[in-house]
Amino acid sequence: MTTDATHDPALNSWVESANGHRDWPIQNLPLGVFKANGKGARIGTAIGDKVLDLCALSDAGLIENEDLSDACRGRALNALFALGAEAMGELRTLLSGLLSNEAKRGSVEPLLVEAAEAEMQLPAHVGDYTDFYVGIHHATNVGKLFRPDNPLLLNYKYVPIGYHGRASSVRVSGHPVVRPQGQRKGPDQDVPARGPSARLDYELEMGIWIGEGNALGEPIPVDEAPQHIAGYCLLNDWSARDLQAWEYQPLGPFLAKSFLTTVSPWVITPQALAPFMKPMPARPEGDPDPLPYLSGSDPDCALGVHLEVLLTTAKMREAGDAPHRLSAGEADTAMYWSAAQIVTHHASNGCNLQPGDLIGTGTLSTDQESGFGSLLELSNGGKKPITLPNGETRTFLEDGDEVTLVARCEKDGAASIGMGSCTGVVLPARGS
Repeated sequence: MTTDATHDPALNSWVESANGHRDWPIQNLPLGVFKANGKGARIGTAIGDKVLDLCALSDAGLIENEDLSDACRGRALNALFALGAEAMGELRTLLSGLLSNEAKRGSVEPLLVEAAEAEMQLPAHVGDYTDFYVGIHHATNVGKLFRPDNPLLLNYKYVPIGYHGRASSVRVSGHPVVRPQGQRKGPDQDVPARGPSARLDYELEMGIWIGEGNALGEPIPVDEAPQHIAGYCLLNDWSARDLQAWEYQPLGPFLAKSFLTTVSPWVITPQALAPFMKPMPARPEGDPDPLPYLSGSDPDCALGVHLEVLLTTAKMREAGDAPHRLSAGEADTAMYWSAAQIVTHHASNGCNLQPGDLIGTGTLSTDQESGFGSLLELSNGGKKPITLPNGETRTFLEDGDEVTLVARCEKDGAASIGMGSCTGVVLPARGS
């Protein structure tokens, strides 16, 4: 992706709240699905403290491209994603012009909705969800807990590791996190017992939304993979660590992760992220080069995104305390494999990806404790409690805890943009 006039940091919108907005200046223009004013789900773009209704924009005849116009009338982003990167770029240029040109204000302003009145929906119908494990520091930290002498298995630096997740339990930010029940077996137990997870955790991840798909049996070359990415979001793959430890051998995660995956509501397009892409960090000396099918020619394929995790407990909210930051770090230094390499590897066996498919990066931790992306790491497997500012302690999440993921992109010479937030409150287990 290259930059153009839509990225100009001097560009302002006649929507005054957009100018200098923390997340949604005119240089961002994310896509999402919302409900408001008694109407059904509609596609929109965030601009300052407003949402522009793209369905209404289409009905008003302001989107001349018929394919784009039809796709913007949908109740999910799948049809828009399917049009591909060129069409998405055309829509961005159109929206930037409409929202910056004062002469267009009279036609467009009536189509704005207050963001506070918009009930955000899941952006797309998720046909499939795959979670990867490309955060090398997270993989190393977790590996040390179980294999101190051999934290990373031999395949990690040759192949992007992933597993097929559960699409039906993907929900938009704000959906409650019901504590899962399942089988657990501690090291001092002879047989397993079933009950609510006692080691409930979050995972700080980014989500990759697939745009234009590929036919079954047709791989995606790594240099073409960016054209198949419709956008990015924040993703929390909630994990029951005690269930996971008992069930994952020999086939991997199952009930420990299928109870809920939360995504932020706004899809940040690759076009919006163009100014913030970086070269992938150099591999440590002695690491193998990627195999040829994973070796691309684009050096700027790393995500320049700053990530944070915030926690508030029920007591903190009752007292009006500010959220406590558990960790902060950079996505580009956390990822051993790029988004393009993830997509290419996923399709390398002929697997057909489809518009609206969701891919998780896996937990993104830095090499410093201040940037660890899960409580499993921060508490050293539950052995080292974290003390919060009000004196409460945590090793894993308790009922009433609220976890919020946030992200920003900043660079000299570019307008800063955000990704919104990805939030969930833990509720007690249900049933028996």
